[in-house]
Amino acid sequence: MEHSVAHPSKYINHQDVTIIRDAAIEAEELGMLSAPQLKIVYQQKWFKLLVPQVYTGKQIALTDLVRLQEALSWADGSLGWVVTLCSGAGWFGGFISPEIADFIFKEDNVCLAGSGAADGTAEITDTGYIINGTWKYASGAYHATHFTANCIIKKNGEVMLDDENEPCILPFIVDKKDVALLPTWKYIGMVATGSHSFQIKNLKVNANRCFRINADYAEVRGRLYQYPFLQLAEATLAVNLSGMAVHFTDLCHAVFEQKRKQPKLTGENHHELDKVFALETDKLQLARTVFFAAIDNSRNQDQNTNEQLLAVSQTSRALAKQALATVDILYPYCGLLAASPDMEINRVWRDLHTASQHSLLTFAV
Repeated sequence: MEHSVAHPSKYINHQDVTIIRDAAIEAEELGMLSAPQLKIVYQQKWFKLLVPQVYTGKQIALTDLVRLQEALSWADGSLGWVVTLCSGAGWFGGFISPEIADFIFKEDNVCLAGSGAADGTAEITDTGYIINGTWKYASGAYHATHFTANCIIKKNGEVMLDDENEPCILPFIVDKKDVALLPTWKYIGMVATGSHSFQIKNLKVNANRCFRINADYAEVRGRLYQYPFLQLAEATLAVNLSGMAVHFTDLCHAVFEQKRKQPKLTGENHHELDKVFALETDKLQLARTVFFAAIDNSRNQDQNTNEQLLAVSQTSRALAKQALATVDILYPYCGLLAASPDMEINRVWRDLHTASQHSLLTFAV
């Protein structure tokens, strides 16, 4: 295990960070990533991080992916989240029919948004399916060129069952023109993610718009598409939270330096600030170190064992919980400055507390 892991700033260009943060206020006002931010995303091909190379994607290794995604969320929570969720959907390129994938991913501005909830139905027809449904929380919806949606499969109005006698649920990919956006994203944080709902009504699609997220059904060779989707999702969401938490501690350090100049603070107060800050940042750093070690261990194996994958799940949850705990303990020491919605530290606090509500990392495994 590494004794320590690097600060997220190691994995992202400093000039990109400056542009991303300078445009963050505008992004919140717009409710979506701003033009300067998107320009960097497209230049760096961040929406294509997990898209197969055969389709002009980067097909990045998992160990590099989680470090970069933590750095993106350290730069800005909303941008990091949108890139994580949309590039995560790009991973489906390894499973989508090649004739569809080749057409979809050839565009430089391709971006997939969607939902993992089975909030729609797909009625089997002679040539494909008819899709209906409404799905929530499609992060990056305004930037999406395509949407993915899980559907309960039906035939003649009856729910089809899978091999385990459960309702058969399969994902589909559809074009943006066939989707209606519903402005439902109204939360205190992650404002610029534009994670709105989308609706599909009586859409006829060919059978090749359906795919299976299963290593046995991968259309593209490569270890990335053999890695389990659950652990991939857990790990990438966890580093979003840790990236935001590190950003908060960076800002917190500057706030504490200003507080030390206040005459009313006693020597004991100074000592408490130092002690609390050191203790909580050490806890966060330890959680990051353990997490990245588990990721590196799972990635470096030809075939993952259940023990290795369980370690990824457990350390992802531990990292998410520690990120939130560190911020919550330090927050009261920052004073009213941290409660002002116009301040960067408050935006980071709001983003983290909104992102941490994702159900995937809530419960222990």
